[in-house]
Amino acid sequence: MDIIPFTKAGFEELQKELEHLKRVDRPKIIEQIAEARAHGDLKENMEYHSAREKQQFIEARIRDLDDKLSRGQVIDFSDEKPNIVKFGAWVKVSDEESGEEKKYCIVGDPESKIEDNKISLSSPIARALLGKKVDDLVYVDSPSGGKEYVILEISYH
Repeated sequence: MDIIPFTKAGFEELQKELEHLKRVDRPKIIEQIAEARAHGDLKENMEYHSAREKQQFIEARIRDLDDKLSRGQVIDFSDEKPNIVKFGAWVKVSDEESGEEKKYCIVGDPESKIEDNKISLSSPIARALLGKKVDDLVYVDSPSGGKEYVILEISYH
């Protein structure tokens, strides 16, 4: 069984989602199924079939979260000086070519969300950044071509 790394915030967020699914969504869908059943013939009852489909989705998500959280390990470097890029770090970089600045947080696969600038530990940019320091030049090989970045700032917050 592989261990899944999490930031403290990411682990807590998935725990909250799991609790919500178990305490709110699951009972609500069970109620909707019972109500749809009361309408009679189940073969042509779209409310019933829709509710059952939603129930299957909820149960699958609960199993998935249970599995991930049971194998999860919180890794927290927030008490250390932010001099080297490690798991959970927020890293501000500058594109060497365009000068564009970006800020990323390196997180575990289940909590990565590119729209929140949280990138997976297994992504090319995260792998390139890990172990580097401020002012280091980092080359990232990606499907769209290679890019060079300079690390401007490292923080844990």
